[in-house]
Amino acid sequence: MIIIPQDKIASYKARGWWGETRLQDLFARNLARDPGAEAAVDPLNCEDLIGRAPQRLSWEALDDLAERYAAVLTAHGIGKDDALVVQLPNLVDLPAIYLACCRLGVIVSPTPVQYRENELAFIAASIRAKGMVSAARIAGYAGTAAALQVKEEVASLEVVFSLGETVAGSVGLDAALTEVTPQMRDAATAAIEAAAITADDIVTICWTSGTEARPKGVPRNHNEWLVMGEVVADAAELETGDRMLNPFPMVNMAGISTGFVAWLMTSGTLVQHHPFDLGLFLRQIQEEKVAYTVAPPAILNMLLQNEALVDGVDFSHLRNIGSGSAPLSEWMVRGFKEKFGIEIANYFGSNEGAAFPSTYHDFPDPAQRAAFFPRFDPRFTWKAVLHDRCETRLVDPATEQPVTEPGVPGELRMKGPSVFAGYWENPEATARVFDAEGWFRTGDMFEIAGDKDQFYRFVGRCKDIIIRGGQNISSEEIEGYLLAHPAVADVAIVGEPDEKLGERLCAFVVFKPGQCASKDELNGFLREEKHVAVFKQIERLEEKEQLPRNPVGKLLKRELRAEFA
Repeated sequence: MIIIPQDKIASYKARGWWGETRLQDLFARNLARDPGAEAAVDPLNCEDLIGRAPQRLSWEALDDLAERYAAVLTAHGIGKDDALVVQLPNLVDLPAIYLACCRLGVIVSPTPVQYRENELAFIAASIRAKGMVSAARIAGYAGTAAALQVKEEVASLEVVFSLGETVAGSVGLDAALTEVTPQMRDAATAAIEAAAITADDIVTICWTSGTEARPKGVPRNHNEWLVMGEVVADAAELETGDRMLNPFPMVNMAGISTGFVAWLMTSGTLVQHHPFDLGLFLRQIQEEKVAYTVAPPAILNMLLQNEALVDGVDFSHLRNIGSGSAPLSEWMVRGFKEKFGIEIANYFGSNEGAAFPSTYHDFPDPAQRAAFFPRFDPRFTWKAVLHDRCETRLVDPATEQPVTEPGVPGELRMKGPSVFAGYWENPEATARVFDAEGWFRTGDMFEIAGDKDQFYRFVGRCKDIIIRGGQNISSEEIEGYLLAHPAVADVAIVGEPDEKLGERLCAFVVFKPGQCASKDELNGFLREEKHVAVFKQIERLEEKEQLPRNPVGKLLKRELRAEFA
């Protein structure tokens, strides 16, 4: 299915930004290059996760598994332009399923394993899914039973495929994959040839995180995914054959661009990890000789703050770590380089295709890399691969006037081959997210910085700016400062309604075990160590055991705001 306007496709291809290469073509290249090389590795805790021993597959074995998945899907009437909901943890099966669907032209809609019947039914109905893949159990969750319940509610859903124990009413994949016949393979091959998939066909419909509203479907084709994979491979300095550890669920931009697309592009080994377990994570880094991995800032901060956690761990093969989704601190970026010789790449991105990597090559100074991103503007040249393909600008969201002065917050707007065409069958939401001139409204506030105005500095979400007495305050700015406090493990700054000031700053803080700090102590730190203006200091402190986050780790501030009601 092709949904991108043909004139846009032609324009991008004429400029060399898009091509005719499909994801399965990269796989075929890797298979031909070294069929016996190790391609994918299951999580160490696979037995506890879904009830089977961990598997290690070569490119040849993974190709066979993908062929068998294609045969099973074809035998049950799942073909070109059909939608398939996939709810599985990070297993070797995920790249096999994704490859099978790429070849057949089946649209994959992956979902977090934390989703339940309500979210799954919404997604399946929204895309008129014909099939769903889950597992009889995913840790303590009966995934297949939930999928069967969704099947009762969604008219389009005809078949549920299940890994693990046999569940009545579903197609047991363990048996089905084993019983694939030559005739079934031939039927799948014929379906693949008839589908005649191009690089412009949709591969996936992923879902926005839903931190502020109901999730929206984001379709992406092969070319759009290849651009994002190139961003990751370039920023991470991936080399052919590198072993990468993927702890991010392969359900959205972060997980798929790293654990599927960049992996295919570099012909390396994908080591899967799920759910996040710090002990297993460190063990895999060492035992699997991992060259690249990704982790949220909170985890990286923890590793630097607790030497006992990394005592004796061999990081000698690990060259780079990608991080993002929250502000990075200078001391963390600097600390990993000085202590372990590891460079931290700072990513800003979204499912919709905004992508800014801040890497060692463009930002050798850790302080700059933690705080700034390259300003994609014809006046500036960067090593980041998208710098000459994407256009950006800052706009005052209230007045729609361009922001051109440094230090003035504005919403980031973006155009280019990485940006999606619109939400799945949601013209109202699509109209809201593109302005009158076709720029994608990221919903993120940045300001121009640098001695030549060459940087962007992230200020916060448009909806996450606190207006106190007429003064705009970035929640992320204050959160970044407080994360440097020795007693703070995690923090969220939220605007509490106030009759006189409009809003005042409330800090929801998770303290490190055995540590604590008062509001006055935290404000003293902001004032004396970070030299923060008085109006930016916190006025209410709420201690929490943990902060609410969605399945992909994004903070759910709406739940914190609800506490004020």
